[in-house]
Amino acid sequence: MTPSSPASAPPSIAERVAEVRARIDAACRTAGRDPAGVVLTAVSKTQAPEAIDAILATGQRVFGENRVQEAQGRWTERIAGLPGLELRLIGPLQTNKAEDAVALFDVIETLDRERLARALAEAAHKRGRSPRILVQVNTGAEPQKAGVPPEAADAMIASARDVYGLTVEGLMCIPPADQDPQPHFAMLRALAERNGLSVLSMGMSGDYEAAIRCGATHVRVGTALFGERNRP
Repeated sequence: MTPSSPASAPPSIAERVAEVRARIDAACRTAGRDPAGVVLTAVSKTQAPEAIDAILATGQRVFGENRVQEAQGRWTERIAGLPGLELRLIGPLQTNKAEDAVALFDVIETLDRERLARALAEAAHKRGRSPRILVQVNTGAEPQKAGVPPEAADAMIASARDVYGLTVEGLMCIPPADQDPQPHFAMLRALAERNGLSVLSMGMSGDYEAAIRCGATHVRVGTALFGERNRP
């Protein structure tokens, strides 16, 4: 009787990182782009310490977090020993967390209202630290989703820059899950070009290659790197 073959072990985080990076490079080549122009943001929300250690061991240094308090617990003790670490807030931000966010994050990707712009400006002045800012655009006009409506994006960008003095460098979007993401990516790119912005944070585990074809400079990847995420 022939013994059955053991089930294949799931890929390690190092193997997943290598696969994602290879696919980013291939997507860039297909699009005629330099792979150095696309930054992989590892979405580390809810991940266990050993998973963070494993991905840090691959040289990954750009991470996206959804919640300020969770990120504080994960990164505050690690920052000093990780030169080159970049933390990006990719989840909705409450105004009462603005000061904590300014203190921790290098980039805040989710500016979507004037009240938050004011809070971030006040926090930056108080802390003497000014994170770079992306305006989140709700390209699908989904009522349950954060982000400024597309028709209000130009005004939001101008207000953040000119009224509040924030360093707005780009835009972010999360297309509707049940639609082709490429028209949404194209809309975001057109908005960015119209406003002289160079950074486009768009594309996640299921669509980052399409986002790269549409001009993404940053892709936010979680599941493809870590596997199915742990639930809090």
